Amino acid sequence: MGANCSIFEVGVIIMDESVIQNVLGLYEEKIDSLDISPKEKTALKLSLKDRYAKMRYDPGDAVGVVAAQSISEPATQTTLRSYHRAAGAGLNITQGLPRILEIFDARKVPVTPSMKIYLKKEYNNKDKAVEIASSIKETDLKHIMVMDSLDLANMALEVELDKGIIKQFNIIPDKIISAVKRKVKNVNASVDGNKLIFEIKKDKVTIKDLQALRFKLRDVHVKGIKGITHCIVERVGDEYVLYTLGSNLMKVSKIEGIDTSRLCSNNMFEIAEVLGIEAARNTLVMEIIETLRAQGVDTDVRHLLLVADAMTQSGEIQPIGRYGLSGSKSSVLARANFEETIRHLTDAAVYGLSDDLNGIVENVMIGKTAKVGTGLVDIAMKTQKKEKPKKVAETKE
Repeated sequence: MGANCSIFEVGVIIMDESVIQNVLGLYEEKIDSLDISPKEKTALKLSLKDRYAKMRYDPGDAVGVVAAQSISEPATQTTLRSYHRAAGAGLNITQGLPRILEIFDARKVPVTPSMKIYLKKEYNNKDKAVEIASSIKETDLKHIMVMDSLDLANMALEVELDKGIIKQFNIIPDKIISAVKRKVKNVNASVDGNKLIFEIKKDKVTIKDLQALRFKLRDVHVKGIKGITHCIVERVGDEYVLYTLGSNLMKVSKIEGIDTSRLCSNNMFEIAEVLGIEAARNTLVMEIIETLRAQGVDTDVRHLLLVADAMTQSGEIQPIGRYGLSGSKSSVLARANFEETIRHLTDAAVYGLSDDLNGIVENVMIGKTAKVGTGLVDIAMKTQKKEKPKKVAETKE
């Protein structure tokens, strides 16, 4: 949910040379503004151009293979059970290898979905932050009650509410009753001070019925956003930032006081649905960068950009696996090489599929030069024909 990468690093991916030159020009302007000697400025500019030249790939380079190696090999060194403790109170967010697998497998819902919420300037104070946090956090009846008990004399259920929580979060008892009636049918409810009294609409009520009602009422959703089980306020510099366990981008973005331009979620599918595939692609890149950097892996950002582009190029987020990119390759042999070999070869035979042998894997499988690197081009050299030596006529003596 936030990792910075150099403009220069991202810029070299763009194929338009004019854009590259504009980026280089910006860096040279920055160098010119530095308070250093002309000789040092010249050296910096030469170093910049040299670095750019070294970062460029030659036509035909196997960038996919390089990217796969550059990501997967360091990923084997990451920790198996790693958590990021967000906020001072501690929200354990999955990191390390499990998070990397989540991202590349394109899991619909992360194991620990989370959000990072910034507030607008006029709401950037502790009281407002706490108020917004309370409106976001999922609150059930069990969270705001002191105790519940059975009134066997009247065959009713009494729920005693916590006065402090009711007052702090401005929860109206009538709203609680309305929430209960939406979930539980055939129940009468009344308010007695800080107590709620529930009676079942039934001729003969048993203790078993009251016990069943007791457990149902505890899980009645009173306020907040379902699925967001924790919302912690932490001061970061001059700002109050909200960290959540659970995610609902659409509903959170509608809350007054939220700075939607900086709203972050680690659920890529949710972002794709609300903001579009480009936003999901950017989130995918930033999540991979943050996860790898936290483990001390300094993989070049270009490899991550290539993977993110491949996963989102269809307009949807596709996993890297048998049900995603690897399983949807146009080459029969490439699909068979990955997994489910017999199924792919059988389907190819049944449907009469052919393989154009355009990729690396299929050419390696049949022992043919792959169309990559020097194998991408054919070089022919035309030599001059050697003139045949003239026969010397034999002379008779």
